[in-house]
Amino acid sequence: MNVTINNIDIDVDYGVSILDAAKKAGFRIPTLCNSPDLPAWASCGLCIVRMAGTPRMVRACCTMATEGMKVVTHDPELTRARRTVLELILSNHPADCLNCARNNHCELQSLAAEFGVKEPRLTPNLKNQSVDDSYEEVVFDRDKCINCGRCVEVCQGMQNVWALEYTGRGDKTIIGPVAGAKLINSPCVKCGQCAAHCPVGAITTRNPLQRVQDALANPALTCVAAIAPSVRAALGEEFDLPVGTITTGKIYTALRVMGFRHVFDTNFAADVTIMEEGTELINRLTKGTGPLPMFTSCCPAWIDYAEKRYHGLLPHLSTTKSPQQIQGALTKTYWAKQMNVAPGDIFHLSIMPCAAKAWEARRDGNMQVSGAPDIDMVITTREFASLIRMYGIDFASLPESAADNPLGPYSGAATIFGATGGVMEAAVRTAYAVVEKKELGDLNFTPVRGLDAVKEAAVTLGGKEVRLAVVHQLGNVDAVVQRVLSALGDKKEPPYHFIEVMSCRGGCVAGGGQPYGADDEIRLKRAAALYRDDTNSAVRTSHGNPLVQEVYKKFLHGPNSHEAHHLLHTTYTERKLYS
Repeated sequence: MNVTINNIDIDVDYGVSILDAAKKAGFRIPTLCNSPDLPAWASCGLCIVRMAGTPRMVRACCTMATEGMKVVTHDPELTRARRTVLELILSNHPADCLNCARNNHCELQSLAAEFGVKEPRLTPNLKNQSVDDSYEEVVFDRDKCINCGRCVEVCQGMQNVWALEYTGRGDKTIIGPVAGAKLINSPCVKCGQCAAHCPVGAITTRNPLQRVQDALANPALTCVAAIAPSVRAALGEEFDLPVGTITTGKIYTALRVMGFRHVFDTNFAADVTIMEEGTELINRLTKGTGPLPMFTSCCPAWIDYAEKRYHGLLPHLSTTKSPQQIQGALTKTYWAKQMNVAPGDIFHLSIMPCAAKAWEARRDGNMQVSGAPDIDMVITTREFASLIRMYGIDFASLPESAADNPLGPYSGAATIFGATGGVMEAAVRTAYAVVEKKELGDLNFTPVRGLDAVKEAAVTLGGKEVRLAVVHQLGNVDAVVQRVLSALGDKKEPPYHFIEVMSCRGGCVAGGGQPYGADDEIRLKRAAALYRDDTNSAVRTSHGNPLVQEVYKKFLHGPNSHEAHHLLHTTYTERKLYS
């Protein structure tokens, strides 16, 4: 249908909002509550536009374009109205931008500069509420909240966690856990999607970068670092590189410039994860060593979700630790022994796309196998970008270097862990080779790729059809789990044998600690970068990684061995939804 935006005629599809139609015409309408991940609910009032020739104003985010519609998106009256809305929001918002974690990354700050709001006309009216820092991972500063509602819509609609709600009405509206509870006492699973979608600094992840610098300055510590699979596909965006640029070699160099003596890669541990998890699945299928279906255990937010909501499913979770924890365990045992370094003298920094990984590093369940924490500290991709800037590094111009042996080299199967379906695809490659004694004909197991809410596939192992499912975004998990529970309750064959779960939409490429602004287009580009990294790898299967073979031969004595179970496997705990 034809729509006219500021005297420019464009053709748009039916069901398109004025906001999206204007974008197609080349006009950006300001908004603070709108997100491509969420349904429009017209909360902030900034996106008002006018029907041409009339004084009537409507909100562009939730008003659909219609045939022949003529819209004015910018004129002096609209600018004054938007500026007034901004001034009202700013009157309830602290003016401590220099001390805010979102400084230079704040949508409200950017709009205030865009509209020339330099001196407040309205008397400040702050709420003076205490900061909820009950979690070590996610911090909620209610005074900075502008009640845009993004976090609530994400927490309830996308994630089905319901840790955040609206309380009160009008200017008394407060966002937070029910009945004024702390986050730590709520159903929150630390996925960080609220922080990733918040337009201001109301919900952020901690920024403990001084501790990193203190460790690097301590001559008694041997500092090592490792990066997650998806970090390499997203970090470049922080330094104006095109979305989907793989920056692995630059990251290694940056870490060495900072002073890290040894640079590893969590992708190596992802290869070990496949060896352990794949063997565990094969044993459950052929020897009945555990219940089916088996769920993956790499995502800590999913583990927290299951521990709080599905106590009966905990035996169905793979006991294999996540790549992060396996990396830490092997660093402080296998590698520490080779280097003759005491585990307590190693400072292991983990760079992750996820806020929940910091919780995982200190959760119960065998996370200190050497007597010292497997992982000493976790920072997100965004925090790592801040650290790079702090050291004055021109990241885009850095030369590339390689990771250190023996815990650095990885296979292509490991790098796709960062995308939804990647764990499943990597597991299928290895499980097929182990059972069938030959490689999978086409290593690109494409049925599990993409952004469909639930992806289904099947593979024949040892003459048996093994049914697979991949689900991402916690709000999509319950339907799959209920199908499983229904079948188990009726003592029927479960609909699947192996299920991959990632809590964030698109998987770790859009985790709660990744660069701001992820939408489905960005998620797909980041995932495509990981698949390119896989395709370009000399070794594309976890079992084909020679250094993984070496660690099993010299140290672990085979997948799922007694040593492997002690070091690389964990247990789960029933937790209360509200505590």
